Amino acid sequence: MRAYDVYDADVGCSVGTLLYYGKTRTFIIELCDGLDEWTAPMLFTEYVKSGILTIPRMASLTWIRERIVPPTRQNISSILTHNRLREYDEMKLLEIAEGKCAQDEMSIKRIDDLPDYVTDRARHNLTECMTLDDHRLLCFFEDDTIKMIKLTDLSEHEVRLSFSRDDIDKVLVNEALYRSCRVGSGGYYATFNDSIDIPALLLYTLGTSIHLTRRDFITFMAENILDTTDVCDALECSRQNVSYLINQGKLSPIKKDIKGNLYLRGEVEKNRW
Repeated sequence: MRAYDVYDADVGCSVGTLLYYGKTRTFIIELCDGLDEWTAPMLFTEYVKSGILTIPRMASLTWIRERIVPPTRQNISSILTHNRLREYDEMKLLEIAEGKCAQDEMSIKRIDDLPDYVTDRARHNLTECMTLDDHRLLCFFEDDTIKMIKLTDLSEHEVRLSFSRDDIDKVLVNEALYRSCRVGSGGYYATFNDSIDIPALLLYTLGTSIHLTRRDFITFMAENILDTTDVCDALECSRQNVSYLINQGKLSPIKKDIKGNLYLRGEVEKNRW
């Protein structure tokens, strides 16, 4: 993950932090505390008015695309060649332009340390998310909170800035789509088939804190405990690569055995980001 400060020369200060997960090419924008509809980037005005400062990935991507040359530009090949790019890469084009565009006075700059408001909010990000019966999601968060939410209980008002009611209906009527639920890059969202997202903050805010039952725990184990073969399939790598990830501290088995190790799916999925 790489981080960039988003600076607005019009207001003379930083307005947010751009997070980029290179393996999945995912963008997340965290707006600074204290922004209002006049100081926030225009595209995010409605989010700020609703008290949402963590911008969903598709809205963040829209902001990025407004600042770079589109892939449909007639002379795109020449532009890529001129910038020594072998393929269209949104993040590289954004870096080359320093995030600047003609619409405003904003720019980006690479940073090494995340601001406190970003790390504080990340405590409400997901670590695990599992599907239960009756379209309930069991959500595990970075602050060790465990919450449950029923998708049928989400109202149009609650999800209007995150996804449409039609998206929920698609998940509710398609069992395979529902069971495809996974934690998205950085734990910022739960995603169904990597196309329909529910922000982690929405799950955290609307979910009900619970204690695990034996049945739920067994279901969690069945769906989210992977052996080495499963890890290789999930990461599309060899057993040697899995050993390398363990040695580098990027993957930690929850149980070690001479016949094979066991891993949490969420821990494995992080290595796809």
